[in-house]
Amino acid sequence: MSAYLTNINRRKIVKIQEIREENSTIKTFTFHDKRCAEAKPGQFVMVWIPGVDEIPMSLSTISPDGLSSITVAEVGEATKALHQRKIDDVLGIRGPYGNGFTLTSGKVMIVGGGTGLTPLVPLVESLLKLPAKISFLIGAKTKDELFLLDRLGAAVQELTVATEDGSYGLKGLVTDPAEQMLKRQRFNMIYACGPERMLLRMFLLAEQHDMSFQASFERYIRCGIGICGSCCMGEFRICKDGPVFSSRQLRKVKNEFGVFKREADGSKVGF
Repeated sequence: MSAYLTNINRRKIVKIQEIREENSTIKTFTFHDKRCAEAKPGQFVMVWIPGVDEIPMSLSTISPDGLSSITVAEVGEATKALHQRKIDDVLGIRGPYGNGFTLTSGKVMIVGGGTGLTPLVPLVESLLKLPAKISFLIGAKTKDELFLLDRLGAAVQELTVATEDGSYGLKGLVTDPAEQMLKRQRFNMIYACGPERMLLRMFLLAEQHDMSFQASFERYIRCGIGICGSCCMGEFRICKDGPVFSSRQLRKVKNEFGVFKREADGSKVGF
């Protein structure tokens, strides 16, 4: 095993330096880690909450000085325990792992739903260095679930927000304004992260309009290094071959993509 792989697989203990409440259910935890400073947008880390569990998390901040962050929704035992942590409490970090986004200059569309916004913020910050003209679309069920709007609003040229109940921005699914935009404009790349049914819809729209597409997937990941097979999607492992996949790859798993996923015990459940 190379020194690099040994290094990223070794858990590093970090201290929480800052905690920011994004909304009633989401918090951002900031820490310092030199390995995370070298991550690509879309890569993830395995976060160990001492005495509880280890879970995969996308990086919401990637900084050259090593200041990094994860943005976490409270949805289960591990994330609830993480939300109870305080400044100066410790976490274990392994990684970064997986394949990140391939950067494309020119005109790009980015679509994020729910906590899928998390890896898209570092993506925006990297694209702006190319440069790129970004149309960013955000979707949520209700206004109270929105977050990171301040960071995104200051960075992108065009920001569209849709909530399912109409409490903020447009009313409906975020894929609706995306579909209308794709009828009027061509993009060099479409990026997306969020619920898998949303990703499927965006993939089909990209195929319909013959545009390049990349999607970051959120599925059950146990080991993070491609050994256990818990995160398989067809021939691919989300942790090792992803979590970012291209149109070419997604065409190979059309029978599973957006149809079903695997639980912790390996059983298949539909979306």
